[in-house]
Amino acid sequence: MRAFHVLLRIAVCAALMACGANAPATAQANAPRIAAASDLKFALDEVIAAFAKDTGRGVVPTYGSSGNFKTQIIQGAPFQIFMSADESFVFELAEKGLTLDRGELYAIGRIVLFAPAGARWTPDAELSDLKAAVSDGRVNQFAIANPDHAPYGRAAEETLRAVGLWDGLRSRLVLGENVSQAAQFATSGSTQGGIFALSLALAPQIEKLGSYALIPADLHKPLRQRMVRMKNADADARAFYDYVQSPPARSVLKRYGFLLPGE
Repeated sequence: MRAFHVLLRIAVCAALMACGANAPATAQANAPRIAAASDLKFALDEVIAAFAKDTGRGVVPTYGSSGNFKTQIIQGAPFQIFMSADESFVFELAEKGLTLDRGELYAIGRIVLFAPAGARWTPDAELSDLKAAVSDGRVNQFAIANPDHAPYGRAAEETLRAVGLWDGLRSRLVLGENVSQAAQFATSGSTQGGIFALSLALAPQIEKLGSYALIPADLHKPLRQRMVRMKNADADARAFYDYVQSPPARSVLKRYGFLLPGE
């Protein structure tokens, strides 16, 4: 049984760290490249597979920090669509004249408080047991995404500040480059827990590795996720952009815990 859990965690780490090189096999070498916030990893892979099945077209996703993608696009990275976890990054690119328009809101994200299996504390919406665990030494390392450039890390910081935990936890934080890496740290046993995206916690590969509590939305600013086509977007990129807003794609996003525009 222990060997099974080790192998499962290795598989989760590999899945969370996957990027464009691990894109679905249906994607062609010349398919448009998509810069996607890492909270989309599991949901968007399903959407891309459905898009390929329904249309015969492919796209190649790269998952990472939205703030880093914004910088890369400004510097000339050849992405054709940017799916950001923070709409302000899209607006900034639009103001620089790098996009076709100001994009579309495609989802609103949520965050969870996660404890790995065997943890000596229990996640709750008020973060009350985490407070006690920090105070009595049950939690010495805690994972979040880097707030400097990852929107989900910023939401985690806002939450910890709102409940009075930021000062007590700050020196114990293990920062992921993006929210997927934070989830890897929190689920692998290298920390005693963390805060990351609900969309990742709901993935079958992760939900077996611990327990979580949904963090109340009023503890942080809304994670308004916006996508936009770049000026170099070709016909396949534009088709995928439209597909993300279609009922099949929206149903996948909803299943992974995203709140959808118009609902």
